[in-house]
Amino acid sequence: MALTKVLIAVKTYPALSSKYDELVCTAGFLENGNWIRIFPIPFRKLEYDKRYSKYDWVEIDLTKNTGDFRPESHKPRSIENAFTVVGHIETHNNWQQRKDIVLKKVYTNLTQLIAEAKDKKIATSLATFKPKEILDFTIEPVEREWDKEKLATLKAKAQQLHLFQNAENPFEVVNKLPFKFSYRFKDDAGTLSKLMIEDWEIGALYWKMLAKYDGHDRETKACEDVRKKYWDDFTLTKDLYLFLGTVYESHAKNYPNPFVIIGTFHPTFPKPVKEELQLKLF
Repeated sequence: MALTKVLIAVKTYPALSSKYDELVCTAGFLENGNWIRIFPIPFRKLEYDKRYSKYDWVEIDLTKNTGDFRPESHKPRSIENAFTVVGHIETHNNWQQRKDIVLKKVYTNLTQLIAEAKDKKIATSLATFKPKEILDFTIEPVEREWDKEKLATLKAKAQQLHLFQNAENPFEVVNKLPFKFSYRFKDDAGTLSKLMIEDWEIGALYWKMLAKYDGHDRETKACEDVRKKYWDDFTLTKDLYLFLGTVYESHAKNYPNPFVIIGTFHPTFPKPVKEELQLKLF
């Protein structure tokens, strides 16, 4: 059995309750720096937040996901023994070991990236992207409850995939985020874009901050805390890169821009060369 070694870099917000098996998209990098998408992974059995972390090296017995036309998409041959954690990359030396993998191929032009996605011979669906300038971090209210038709669809798919140990149990989903978080940015050609952030971490951060507060303004305070992290910290003090991924339906239906933000990569800014030279003199 040939195992594939993957550096986990992205975990998406789960759609199903932790009471049941959760099928969640995970993405990361091969040792050569190429992107790979892994779906499905049963997160309840894997104890989502305990069994592995971002920037863990894992070994997985993978096969191409023939139900997904995107070239990066693979699935575990067995969801019972999906993967084994074999290492972890820390943030030493300003994330240099992570950079060696993550930054092997960086896009700076969104038009070029979208063209590759639409080219059926390439169909790029995962990418590391460096904006020329981050213009804003936006927070917009959205529907607070899951769409009933979507719930029915998720339940049907879940039953087809044998997710439930007890089919008589009521179907549950994780709490729906009441806000949409997005970055507005400019690429190297000056093209303006606004992309939603669909990473697990931003949703988890919102719920964590919300739990800190009481009162009628607790949501406002929680959103302010999220903004402090994603704007005050990531965009003002960090060297921010965006992990972009296509939404399957948007990509398949040839939408103008099928990409969303599925994660961030945010080491601190490199020290200026002059400062490093001055330090060496003393």
